[in-house]
Amino acid sequence: MRRIRKKKKAERGYAMPLEVARHAGFCMGVRRAVEAAGQIAASGKPACTLGELIHNPQVVEELARQGVPPIASPEEAEGRCVLIRSHGVAPSVLQALEAQGCEVVDLTCPYVARLHEIVARESGDGTPVIIVGEARHPEVEGTAGWAKGPVFYAATPEEAEALPPMDRAAVVAQTTFPQERWEAVLEILRRRVQSLSEHCTICSATHTRQTEARDLAGQVDAMIVVGGRRSANTRKLYELCKSLCPRTIMVECAAEIPPAFANIHSDRIGMTAGASTPDGLLKEVVTTMTDNENRTQATPEEEKNDFMAEVDATLVRIRPGQTVTGTVVQVNDDEVCVNIGYKSDGLVKRSDLTQQDVQVGDEIEVEVVKVNDGEGNVVLSQRNIVNRKAWEALMAKYDANEYVEGVGKEAVKGGLIADVDGVRAFVPASQLAPRYVEKIGEFVGKDMKLKIIEVDKQKKRIVASRKAVILEESAAKKKEAWEKLEEGIVIRGVVRRLTDFGAFVDVGGVDGLVHITDLSWGHVKHPSEVVKPNQEIDVKVLSLDRERERIQLGYKQLQPRPWDNAAEKYPVGSIVEGKVVRIVTFGAFVELEPGLDGLVHISQCAPTKIAKVEDAVNVGDIVHVKVLSVDTEAKRISLSIRQALEEEALDAAEGLDLPADEAVEEAVLVEVPTAEDAAEEAAPEA
Repeated sequence: MRRIRKKKKAERGYAMPLEVARHAGFCMGVRRAVEAAGQIAASGKPACTLGELIHNPQVVEELARQGVPPIASPEEAEGRCVLIRSHGVAPSVLQALEAQGCEVVDLTCPYVARLHEIVARESGDGTPVIIVGEARHPEVEGTAGWAKGPVFYAATPEEAEALPPMDRAAVVAQTTFPQERWEAVLEILRRRVQSLSEHCTICSATHTRQTEARDLAGQVDAMIVVGGRRSANTRKLYELCKSLCPRTIMVECAAEIPPAFANIHSDRIGMTAGASTPDGLLKEVVTTMTDNENRTQATPEEEKNDFMAEVDATLVRIRPGQTVTGTVVQVNDDEVCVNIGYKSDGLVKRSDLTQQDVQVGDEIEVEVVKVNDGEGNVVLSQRNIVNRKAWEALMAKYDANEYVEGVGKEAVKGGLIADVDGVRAFVPASQLAPRYVEKIGEFVGKDMKLKIIEVDKQKKRIVASRKAVILEESAAKKKEAWEKLEEGIVIRGVVRRLTDFGAFVDVGGVDGLVHITDLSWGHVKHPSEVVKPNQEIDVKVLSLDRERERIQLGYKQLQPRPWDNAAEKYPVGSIVEGKVVRIVTFGAFVELEPGLDGLVHISQCAPTKIAKVEDAVNVGDIVHVKVLSVDTEAKRISLSIRQALEEEALDAAEGLDLPADEAVEEAVLVEVPTAEDAAEEAAPEA
């Protein structure tokens, strides 16, 4: 808190301390909008604001006097330069302005712009969006315009309960919405939406402002909230303070403070202001409260002191870390001298300048590093502003749970130092990857996506994780893949690894198993006989177990079934070649092709009677068999080695012109005479 106590009153025994919340007044987004509007007004360019730039009548009236009035709709722009206020607008409004040929200056608060991006991204596939906030607030109305699907609103737990049940939805918050109410509404939505994508888009400055106001209101006797009555965040501050301090009033200017509001001699008075309250208005109220009866009963010496105090009041009051705008009054090789309205000029070293081409007369934004360097000089820096803005941008991404981009800079003990937009980030070795990393140095110079997991705001240090990004993206990819899977569909996949019992196939971010029995219609000893790692194949989803995250896939189901055309391919009476794959007591199974086996009964294994099958054939033998019968429904084929031998012998005999009985006898001996042998035997008889 900032505590203001008049020294003269303390000497007289008065004890009225005035405590002002540190984060009272303009927020970053509003200040940026007001300053930009002032610059455009000074340029003389015909301009206007679409709606009141901020919820403060004094600022709006002053801008109107400077030639930048508010308009209610794009149709009123009439070709002027149009300023978009920090609340932001829907894309359709921007398109309407551009269609009229208007120059658009978008002053949407960065926090609100980020909110718009989240809504557009999350609703891209038609996902409903729930906005936690006041439905008629300009920011909420503008945000709803970025949604590509249904939009629902909830400002209270009761309104959340009234929403229809949903399978999925994304929830965001009005940037100025109270944190406690957000959490209360969120608790209801988690029960009513099966798959809820949560995005806390509350501005961190708003949360800080409300927290400070609550703490201050609980400690003082009276509370003043300064701001426009139409400002939603000012009203929320007032309601919050009123609940803790009954003597709370809300005023737009100092003149509205009731004379008997507080006892200035004894009461402790607290003060805060909404995000759209100008610094000048806040100072006016502070001055009114601290200077009441300031000159009553004053001695000449006190009046002299008051005069000097008034002179000092005309000078800028600065503190380390404060950002001010000054005019360059001198430039040399080593440093630049800047007039910032303080009793001493400030000095900026060349190394701390981001604008190296500054000239005398230029206005530059600088940060106060030291009020007095020991020689009466104020030390300033431009680079600190860049670093601070980079830090604030990182904190905004941290609050929004967004990823950041970094580059590995140095391997240190226990992890890696990465550069994230100029800020040093430490990535522990355990957070570099899902698995243990042996060589941390391999990440030096490597671009990487990181998630901030720890923040030390005082020391401005962050701890980041690459592992968290990988796991979250993998989980999102897995979720998307599961949503696309259905039993019975055919999907393209990549073989990732083989095991003795099957092949694991990546089907879009999740792995499914093709069991070895589902790889081929024939017998397979190992999956490598059918598929190879990194091979792309089409597979059929046989079954899904979403609870256990198991997917059963089939490969053979997409291949022709051998039995479908077995009768046509192996007609009865034909002689074909096969391989003995299994021997049983009653015969031998011969594989005609993968997935198609036939049985040679023991009585058909040899031309003569045998005691056991192994007396005729062994596993692995290639044999000729005759097809005796084919039953495709029962999936049975009856084969004969004996008849195949007999027919082959008869064919050979016909070629040699031998009697049938003699040919059969030759078949029994499993010897077929050659033409030369037959000629030699026939010569003596001749």
